[in-house]
Amino acid sequence: MHDPVHQADPADLRADVGRRAAALFAAIDDHDEAAFIALIDSLADELPDGDADALFHRACARDSWGRPDLAVPLYRRALELGGPTGENRRRAVIQLASSLRNLGDPAAGLALLEAEGARGSDHLDDALAATTALCLASLGREREGLSLVLVALAEHLPRYNRSMANYGRALVEDATTA
Repeated sequence: MHDPVHQADPADLRADVGRRAAALFAAIDDHDEAAFIALIDSLADELPDGDADALFHRACARDSWGRPDLAVPLYRRALELGGPTGENRRRAVIQLASSLRNLGDPAAGLALLEAEGARGSDHLDDALAATTALCLASLGREREGLSLVLVALAEHLPRYNRSMANYGRALVEDATTA
């Protein structure tokens, strides 16, 4: 019998499901597609119906097995509901944009990523830049994409940080003055 007074805090439940989903994703290669998706769906079922985080986990599972066609509606619904919690919201935007690119709509993906970039900065900035670069390349704007990737990479180099960042920025500056 469920005692409503002792039910888990929804935030704690989401965090627990998130931790267990992350552990499953770390071991994704130990499962076949159907088994993996069933395991993630089972975890998502622990969250309330229509929960944005549950939808996000379901989308990630399908996306990870090369099924962006099944993932896109789940990401979109999760974001329509106000988005998954914490960093999962930003991850949902990045992954939705990538899936849209994979389905042949890089312009829609780029628009999502540009809007997300304007929201602020965090530890997912490099993933945002990499996905933006892929969308740009799919749109025939490889030079801009390479610029983004070089600027993002420059922060992680043991040397040449300043020069690589400058070279990256120069790729688009040179293109606009030509």
